[in-house]
Amino acid sequence: MKTENLPSRKAHRIGWGLSGFAILFLVFDIVGKFLKPEAVIKGTVELGYPETIIGSLGVILLVCTLLYTIPRTSFFGALLLTGYLGGAIATHVRIGNPLFSHVLFPIYVALFIWIGLYLRSAKLRDLVALK
Repeated sequence: MKTENLPSRKAHRIGWGLSGFAILFLVFDIVGKFLKPEAVIKGTVELGYPETIIGSLGVILLVCTLLYTIPRTSFFGALLLTGYLGGAIATHVRIGNPLFSHVLFPIYVALFIWIGLYLRSAKLRDLVALK
């Protein structure tokens, strides 16, 4: 690992802050999928998915989020979360939801995931040199 690519203390903290914000949102979503309040059931069915899939989506999201929170597996977790969020984008596009509030929301979450990881990971900055 190159020493010039080590994150500054400030960048590292900002990276964990952005990652933490994304993780909090994902945990909120996971809890909703496990508790299955009426709003989650109704929303899932309106998106075209059967109620029976909610728990499975919660487990998938939990595994991906856990992988993202562990520094050694955070890159793999970010990749898996990107795929999960891509499915959310496709779902919103398919049913014709509004662009900025629904279709692009998963992209906003993905930006927090990837920018947070980029700021806290020297290995990712070595891989993706923005010069």
